[in-house]
Order: sequence, then C-alpha cells, then structure tokens
Amino acid sequence: MSDLTVFPTHLQFMHRRVPRSVGKGGITDHKVEGDGATPRGTHRIVGMFYRPDRITPPAPWAVPIGPRDLWSDASGQADYNHHVRAPYPYSHEKLRRADPLYDLVLVTDWNWPDAEAGKGSAIFIHRWRKPGHPTEGCIGLRPADLRWIAERVTPASRLIVR
Repeated sequence: MSDLTVFPTHLQFMHRRVPRSVGKGGITDHKVEGDGATPRGTHRIVGMFYRPDRITPPAPWAVPIGPRDLWSDASGQADYNHHVRAPYPYSHEKLRRADPLYDLVLVTDWNWPDAEAGKGSAIFIHRWRKPGHPTEGCIGLRPADLRWIAERVTPASRLIVR
C-alpha cells in the first residue's frame, strides 16, 4: 500500500517529495464546516473524479465529471458530504468548474460515508491555484504531481496528515 503523507513542507508518495498546499485555516484536530482547515489524521482515498472534456482518465477506477455533478455541503441534509446531482436545492459545490481546480480530484473519507453535521465536507486532493496558495481545507498539488499520483494511487491508499 502506498500512502500519501503530508509533512510541514511537502507531501510524500512512493518516495517522491512534492510541494503541497493545505487549508488557509492550517491543520486542525477539530475540523468544522467552513473553517478552511485541513483535518489531521489518516484518511482513506475513496474516489477519483476527472473532467473527460479536458483530460484522459488517470486510472481505470476514475469517474468522469458531468455537468450535473455536485458535492453537497448542506450540513444536516441526509446527503451532506456526498456526491449529488443537479438539480439539488441545498448548498453544494459544482464539481464541473469553469477553472481547472477540479479537473482531477481524489476524494478522501473525511466525515464520510456517515457524515456528522457541521464536521466539514469535501476534503479532496486537487490541483493548487498557484504555489503556496492555501485551499479551503483540501490538499493542493501541482497539476503534474497530481496526475503522477493519480496514475499510481489505489482505493487502498491513505492520506496521512500529520
């Protein structure tokens, strides 16, 4: 099993060190929805999404993102912190974005599958906006590093945030 480990200055995967960004709220032991923090702990990789109109599938188990694909951040709803489809009347994030941020996304099991209201949603590994620019709680990587990892990661891999 190959784990992704977040250190104070980088992420390490398969003996390769890559630069990374974490949440603007830093790393926390007490994650709550909207705090912008990255939750400390060991999180399984439970999914992978990609934009088929922009990139080729990085792995056989990657799921294409379509125009109706969303992620619920509606705390208190039954589908909170789950993949949902439009039309969806509650608070959500679009997975198919105009920018390339979610062209390739690894999904972690933070507060999933049995989400607890208010504990945070959508802790992904995705491309960063620019070097060192913080995320809303996710792990951000250079696009080339993200692709390299996505081609090698498996559903048995874990994200370890120290």
